[in-house]
Amino acid sequence: MANLSTETVYLGAGVICGFSGAICDFRSRRIPNWLTGSSILLGLVLHLVLGGWHSVANALLAGLVAGGAFLFFYLAGGMGGGDVKLIAAVGCCAGLSHVTGILIATAIAGGIFALALALVAGRLKQTLLNVAQLLFHHGSAGLQPHPDLNVQNPRTLRLPYGVAIGAGAAMTLFGALLGQ
Repeated sequence: MANLSTETVYLGAGVICGFSGAICDFRSRRIPNWLTGSSILLGLVLHLVLGGWHSVANALLAGLVAGGAFLFFYLAGGMGGGDVKLIAAVGCCAGLSHVTGILIATAIAGGIFALALALVAGRLKQTLLNVAQLLFHHGSAGLQPHPDLNVQNPRTLRLPYGVAIGAGAAMTLFGALLGQ
C-alpha cells in the first residue's frame, strides 16, 4: 500500500507540473524555463526523498524518455521547446512506470483538442489536408520542418500543447486512482 501512495504522490506532482505548464501555455503561449527547471528539480528531489537513489535514476530516465519522444516533434517543427521541457519535467515527477501512460493520454488529449480547435476555427477540412501534406513531407524529408506548416508560421492554427500535457498527466493519475 505504501508503494501505491508513493506512486500517487509522484503522479500528483506530475499533474501539478503539467497543470502549471498548461496555465502558462494557455495564457501566454509560452512555458517558462523557471517552471520546467524547478519541476525537474522537484521531481528528482521527491524521488530521492521517497525512494532513494534508484528512484532518482528512474526519474531521470523517465524525463529522458518523455522529453526524447517529444524532441522528434520539436525537430520536425511541430511544437515548441517549452512543450519538450514540460513533458520531460512531468516525466521526472511521475517516474518511468507512468511515462507510457502519460504519453498516450497526452496524444489522445492533444488529438481531441486539435480537432476541437479546427472545428471552432472553421478549418477542419484544411487541417486534415495539412496533416496529409505533413505526412507526405516528413515521409520524404525526414525531420526537416515543413516550409509553411510549422509552429513558426503565425498563420497556422497553434494549439497550446501544454494543455494536452496537463490533461494527459491528469488522465493518467485518474486511471491509476481507479486501478486501471
